Amino acid sequence: MPFPLNPPTPCFFYFSLTSILLIVSHLGYITSIAVDDNNSTIIGAIIDANSRKGKEEITAIKIAVDKFNNNSKNHKLSLIFQNFTGELYRAALTAEELIKENKVQVIVGMDTWQQAALAAEIGNQAQVPVLSLAAAASARPSRQLGRSTLIQMGTNVSEQIRCIAAIVHSYHWRRVIAIYEDDAYGGNAEMLTLLSETLQGVGSEIEYHLPLPPISSLSDPRGAVHQELLKLLSTQSRVFIVLQSSLPMATQLFQEARRMDFMGKDSAWIITDSISSFLDSMDTSVISYMEGALGIKSYHSKSNRAFQEFSTQFQENFTSEYPEEDNAQPAIHALRAYDSIDVITRALERLAGDTNTPKMLLTNILLSDFSGLSGTINFSNSNSLPFIIINIVGKGYTELDFWTQDLDNPFIREGGDKNSGKNTTRILEGPVIWPGYLKRVPKGWEMPTVAKPLKIGIPANATFKNYVKVDEAQIEPEKKYTGFCIDIFREVIKILEQNYSLPYRFVPFFGTYDELVDCVHNKTYDAVVGDVTILATRSKKVEFTVPYAESGLVIVQATSEEPHKAWMFLKPFTWETWVVTGALLIYTMFIVWTIRSNITRVVIVAWLFVVFVLTSSYTASLSSMLTVQRLEPNVTDIEWLKATRSVVGCNGAAFMREFLENVFNFDGAHIKNISNQNQYHGEFQSGNISAAVPGLPHAKIFTSLFCKNYTAGQPLNRFGGLGFAFQKGSPLATDVSEAILTISEKRILKELEDKWFPRSAECSATTNDELSLQNFWALYLLCGATSTLCFILFFLRLLIDFKHHQASRSDANPSDESVWMKTVQLVHFFHNGQTEIPNGRLSNLSPHPTGDEWISPRWSTVSCFDTHGASGRLSSYSDYELKVSSSDVLEPPETSPSTVSIHNR
Repeated sequence: MPFPLNPPTPCFFYFSLTSILLIVSHLGYITSIAVDDNNSTIIGAIIDANSRKGKEEITAIKIAVDKFNNNSKNHKLSLIFQNFTGELYRAALTAEELIKENKVQVIVGMDTWQQAALAAEIGNQAQVPVLSLAAAASARPSRQLGRSTLIQMGTNVSEQIRCIAAIVHSYHWRRVIAIYEDDAYGGNAEMLTLLSETLQGVGSEIEYHLPLPPISSLSDPRGAVHQELLKLLSTQSRVFIVLQSSLPMATQLFQEARRMDFMGKDSAWIITDSISSFLDSMDTSVISYMEGALGIKSYHSKSNRAFQEFSTQFQENFTSEYPEEDNAQPAIHALRAYDSIDVITRALERLAGDTNTPKMLLTNILLSDFSGLSGTINFSNSNSLPFIIINIVGKGYTELDFWTQDLDNPFIREGGDKNSGKNTTRILEGPVIWPGYLKRVPKGWEMPTVAKPLKIGIPANATFKNYVKVDEAQIEPEKKYTGFCIDIFREVIKILEQNYSLPYRFVPFFGTYDELVDCVHNKTYDAVVGDVTILATRSKKVEFTVPYAESGLVIVQATSEEPHKAWMFLKPFTWETWVVTGALLIYTMFIVWTIRSNITRVVIVAWLFVVFVLTSSYTASLSSMLTVQRLEPNVTDIEWLKATRSVVGCNGAAFMREFLENVFNFDGAHIKNISNQNQYHGEFQSGNISAAVPGLPHAKIFTSLFCKNYTAGQPLNRFGGLGFAFQKGSPLATDVSEAILTISEKRILKELEDKWFPRSAECSATTNDELSLQNFWALYLLCGATSTLCFILFFLRLLIDFKHHQASRSDANPSDESVWMKTVQLVHFFHNGQTEIPNGRLSNLSPHPTGDEWISPRWSTVSCFDTHGASGRLSSYSDYELKVSSSDVLEPPETSPSTVSIHNR
């Protein structure tokens, strides 16, 4: 009796179903192999089926293959998927397995460019085309890199980096932080290098790059991301660029960044296509964490019929295959995967009846030129696709401008073609919603707050207190910190606070200026406010504002009194010139005195011509000498000081000493450090220094206080001026520079200069162009002494003649006369010009002169000429006595025959 049959168990049904599926799949594979000729093409797909990107790519590839197989009667496509989530090196093994064992004729997929590059190494050997859906980091086509079979379907990361640089440049962000998910194989090194070089081209740089570990290797992603973000607290830049990241890592990054306030005001975030491409399919709750960020997104049209048909088909298939996914919208990954199959099918159609070999297929693939769902497909120009700049707002995003690839005008509002005739712009037209809902453009820098104010270093040991003075005895900041620089900064703050708050606090620094600049460089201080000279070496470490005062190196020396100032009028001519001129004058006088006729006029004209030339030359020479004396110091240059081994004083806390030693090769033993502006005067007075070499602005202060005692020469060289220093990349340097220009244009800076650098009363009251009495006292003395000497000689002779006259009168008419009468007689004697009394007689002077006597011609006796004598003059006073009356009283000329006879002889 046969045993009754037991009912089938569930295990039996499971085993049977599994066996049937394996047999069917095997038979299907066998069938595809059996018909593997010119009528069939096997496509191998290496895709991560567990990721959102991989799910979209698989769905899109299946749709493209089914569409071709349904429409083609003579040729079919077969698909072999390989789920690749392993190590990087396994990409080559997987490609080799597909080519050798599965006989695939073309390979598509790969998540990263490194995977595609390894698969292409195997494809080169078998001449099997490899279509990569990953973005390439290199700007050059893969065929130029020795991978002739590698075809790039995605865009170049280099183009995205150039777009990032355009955004950074348009908003004047000087420093950025690069964030990326490390793939542990160094795949991001080329991308970082390219970003650094591109940013340097626009005047920016990477302050810090933060690699995040692969999320697949983390047991606590949130904790790991938190620890990495803590490293950014020591950085000042708040411009974050997420170069490369998977969607799960990007989600963790933005959630933690918002918790740690890295997405607060004055911060900016830029994401690349590796994240923004998922925005169409991303969970809206994740998008909200990215609000305010800018994104670079590959542009594709959503209005054409082909896309709408594909989108409808994609959503149906994706929802049925992956019901666990919330969003079924296709992203750019799906469009590229679909286009990759379209590239293959179009190449197969061009083969027609030719032999279907991988090499011929590769040749036809490279000839592709059509408009796909993801954009224009053309491998001759590296498949460059347009990018659109988006702004993540709320739970979605808004499209802003297109990138034009033009650095001067990088953005265009509509279209994607920079030659479309649309207006281009330098910055995004917006409106842009920034993190923290900031209405203005974020500074991209950690801005000071009340809790964490701007820490500003102040030179506490400044040599010239007019610029910066720290009074430790004072408590109030307004009285503790004073000076020209401090007042400028406070005026700048008033202007800046019209736009944003800028809390700050001063910190005295007791060290050299170079050490103070280094403290800004190493981030001990946020800025330096003081009389800091802008130098090339310092500019490499810090960011300087525009100069608020000029600077240079000058020689200051004590003015010396002119040793022969009283004889300055002699200097225009040499002593030989004076001797010859004097001799010529005496000779001319002798000729005129001797000749005394009309011919002397020629002599006088010649002499006047000489006098005119000499006078003009003398005036010009003396004017030049007086001018040069005021402008030219005694110490000619630094070489004279070196040659004479003179000791000079300079500010030892500044760079001047080092500059003298290294640039001018000045002996350090002959340089004396000066720590206070008043010490200069004391060192000069004591003779310890022969000259001082301060900065140009300091020299102006010193010489204005002691204008009578010191003079400054021309600058030995010029520097960049005096400015405030900030950390490299700080946007505050630009804002402060604009504020300095504003207060300069409003003459506030001039008012501060007049306040802190007033001229002394002595300097203000003195007119340097006037010549004093001491310049010409010797000349006046010479003239006065000559006149006095002549008068004395004349007076002595007059007295002698007068005594002779008195003696003759005493003999003829003896009488006692008073002193007054003798004085009157002397005056009369002088008035009548009688300086000689021949024979002791005075013929024309009486003790009681009449009116006619006063008006008688006093030179009549001198002007008489003897017609018989050759000289034309009276031969002697005895002749004169023979022709005058013997009376002591002079008769009127008209009634005196004797007088008439004298004039008429």
